[in-house]
Amino acid sequence: MIEKDYIIVGLGIAGISFCEQLHVHGKSFVVIDNGLEGSTAKSGGVFNPTVLKRFTVAWNASVFFPYAVKFYAELSEKLNLEIFTETPILRIFKSVEEQNNWSVASDKRELQKFLCTEFLKNTNTSVDAPFGFGKVLGSAQIHTANLLSEYRNYLEHKDILLSENFHYDTIQQKENSVVYKNISAKKIIFAEGAKVIDNPFFPKQAIIANKGEYIIIKAPDLHLEELLKGPVYIIPIGNHQYKVGATYSRDDYGTNPTETAKEEILSKLNTFINCPFEIIGQTAGVRPTTKDHRPLLGSLAENPNLVFFNGLGSRGFLMAPLLSEILLNFLEDKESLPQEMDIQRMVM
Repeated sequence: MIEKDYIIVGLGIAGISFCEQLHVHGKSFVVIDNGLEGSTAKSGGVFNPTVLKRFTVAWNASVFFPYAVKFYAELSEKLNLEIFTETPILRIFKSVEEQNNWSVASDKRELQKFLCTEFLKNTNTSVDAPFGFGKVLGSAQIHTANLLSEYRNYLEHKDILLSENFHYDTIQQKENSVVYKNISAKKIIFAEGAKVIDNPFFPKQAIIANKGEYIIIKAPDLHLEELLKGPVYIIPIGNHQYKVGATYSRDDYGTNPTETAKEEILSKLNTFINCPFEIIGQTAGVRPTTKDHRPLLGSLAENPNLVFFNGLGSRGFLMAPLLSEILLNFLEDKESLPQEMDIQRMVM
């Protein structure tokens, strides 16, 4: 029997963040993941501490933000890989009223570090933005493909990754431990993203699927280096290529791209760029969201050794690093989980 402190199921941003916490605290673990792309891989990789629809700060961003920036810097150094590239977001203004709303928001203490007070004039002839842009500071691109690939390689090199499907029916629960096949551990951490809907131990009412789709375009005349936010994001990915989206489809767990989503993205894209482009791809993923837009951490009373790290929605890159520490402190030091994060709130 192989003895470990933890078994982690899933290797998206939640799983990676928790692995790093365990490494820092000297805990042994093994990861089980089948290598199929989840929401982390399919996301746009945008790290954004603000809510640009309403010009507000994201929930707890003042706490999550500095922790996450430090986390990605240290992980980049550890893997000798550029994971986190600071990239401003240019938010297209639709009117003078939006400019005024931005000015008011940028004076608020919690937003001063993120919203530039000066407006930028549009000098890109391929973009329609007569009212100019607001500039978001502290935003970045997460290079998700490189991160996921290199972290898998790292775990494989340490011989602590099992690239296989997880079989829930083989779990044996004991009073202070859990056994999976030939591995005994104190806890199993399910960091499965939207795939948790197939987990028989998970309360299905706790999660809401939110499918998002992107198209990938090639536009040699667009010449964008920043992240551009209009009715949809335009995200530079190199070689004159851009990821454009995303859509939001509630209660949809399907991962196949759809023609409907493509047409929706194109209709929005054509309202603010005027250069020719070629569609070269399309991708779809499912965000694990909750009714109250708060994460799901911890276990349920009937299965105390089966622990969930889920419900991160579209803010996973911002929240996961610090949430992983909060979760480990709960498990190791018996620190209470904040009620708004505790999964037990969903079954009370």
